[in-house]
Parts: sequence; structure tokens; C-alpha cells
Amino acid sequence: MEQLTLGFISAFNERVEPLMNGTIEVEGVELIPTYSHPAETFWRQLKFGEFEVAEMSMSSFLIARSQGADMIALPAFPSRRLFQTELSYHVDAGITKPQDLVGKRLGVAEYQQTAALWLRGILEHDFGVSQYQIHWYMERSEEMSHGGATGFKPPPGISFQRIAGNKSLASTILANELDVAHVSSPWVLQANTLDRSSRIAGKGDWSQIKPLFPDRMAEGARFYRQHGFLPVNHAYIIRGDIHRKHPWLAGKLYDGFVRAKACAQDKLAAQIPTALIFGQEYLATTRELIGDDPFPFGIEANRAMLDTITRYSHEQGLTPRQMKVEELFAESTLDT
Repeated sequence: MEQLTLGFISAFNERVEPLMNGTIEVEGVELIPTYSHPAETFWRQLKFGEFEVAEMSMSSFLIARSQGADMIALPAFPSRRLFQTELSYHVDAGITKPQDLVGKRLGVAEYQQTAALWLRGILEHDFGVSQYQIHWYMERSEEMSHGGATGFKPPPGISFQRIAGNKSLASTILANELDVAHVSSPWVLQANTLDRSSRIAGKGDWSQIKPLFPDRMAEGARFYRQHGFLPVNHAYIIRGDIHRKHPWLAGKLYDGFVRAKACAQDKLAAQIPTALIFGQEYLATTRELIGDDPFPFGIEANRAMLDTITRYSHEQGLTPRQMKVEELFAESTLDT
């Protein structure tokens, strides 16, 4: 087997780090890692195709594939979050529960990003709040967004506006110019070139900003009992030219991701990861609710999740039809 040297871009993630730092090796492959904030990672890959292997937004991947983008995914999902629990509202907005979001101004970093896709789907299907009943505000500019690379246009009938270039999600909700915003993401205040919230924090009283779900454990338990999965955020893709030239690569890389996750899982008992789905203080409760592996890889363990996210994408007008698993993932990984 030939030895490949591949550029690999990803954010820091405990489940993937053993692959990034060389603790876990992939047969026949030398990975040259680049660490990058997820927003920048996806923008660079969607716009320029810089890397042979890349972490990728699930929502943007679905859109890009529906448009014929030359990339294929691996069913290795490094991050999962309960995105609805990351919404915060201004106390003057008159919000006490999700159903109160009807008619409100809701800000997200990017309309097509996976977080916003899940937010809209969960609000509609779990709480009866249609995407058409909310006024959507987007922070990223057209140029500096995933949508700028995929030709995003707001779906017909959606109330959509962009936040002014000298403002951010944080500054806008603090000024009560948004009623609710996705400002509690673990990534939102980390430095990157795309999200203004990492640079424009705004002035105001953060005590006036409250979580939409004060008990995120209770909401997480409700969601998992109802749906049987935790929403994924990202996957990994191989650039199409590389996949065609080296068809064996997908299987070897997927095996590497599985072994890297197992290596990271072995350390959980002694070292609690900060990115665990509910936060480090809830490790025992998370395991009791979901089991020892909240982050399953593979197709079969994720069928329900994949069916839901592809359906949401089509329902929300981001993809022209519901994408099929067989056209999204490398053939050698379909039996995983």
C-alpha cells in the first residue's frame, strides 16, 4: 500500500485529538494536522478546498452535496450538542418558554449552519414554533460565511435580516435589539475571523440575558427520551479527487477515527472532557441517561439522527430534496 501525506484540518476535539497528535496512526497515511476554529475550517474548505481531509459542518455538507460538491463524508461525528439549550433571551422580551418565540427576533451566527438547522427543526417539531413565525437575524456577512461558498439565499417566506457589520450577536442582544440569540455556544466567544461575537462583545448588563432552558439537563433528558439521539454538529469529509484516486482511504481513515475515539474514551474515568454534551459537572448523569457512549460513530447507530437532519434540511428549503445516506457517505463505510 502506498504511503499518502494528507492535509487534515480540524478543531480541537478530545475524540479526534489522538489522531491529530499522532497517538493513533492510520495505515498508509501520514496526516499533517492544522487546527482551526470550526467556522473558519468549514469556510476555507467550502470556498477553497484547501485540505484533503477536513472537519465539516453537517448542514453545509448536505447543501454542498445537493449541489454536486466533490466531497464524501465519513460517519465519524466529533461533536454533538443540544443547540436549543444554547439560546438566551433578553429579560425585556417577554419570553418564559419556547412557545413565546413566535414573532420574536432570533439571532444566529449563520442561517445555514448546523446549529440553526437543528434549532429551527426542534422549535417546530418539538414546540410548535414554525420557522416562518420567527424573525431571523444572521451575524456573518455574505462574504465571510459558509453560505457565501454555497450560494445561500434565504428560503422563500422567511423573515431574514443581517446584523449590521459594526454589531454582533452579543452586542445586539445586550442592546435589546434582539429578543433571543444563540450566544451560549462553546465556540461563540473564541477568536476567529468569521464570527463578530468573538471580537465585538458589546456593552451591557449580562444579568439581563437569561437561558431559554434554565435546566439544560431536564431539556436534554426530554429530547433524548423523545428522539433517541443527540444532535450531531460536524462530520469529516474527504475531497472527491483524493477519494477516487485512493478508494481504500475512506475505510482506513474511518478505522482511525474509531480507534482515536476509543483511546479518548479510555481516559474519561480519570479526566473529564470539557466538551462533554452537558458539561463536566454532569458526567455521571449523562452516562446514566445516555450510556457510556454519547458520541456513537457509524451509520446504523446514527440512522435516526441522519434521517432527521436530512429531513429538516429539506423541510427548511436548504436542500431541494431529502438527501440519502448512500450519496453522503463513502461506500466502504455504509455497513458500519
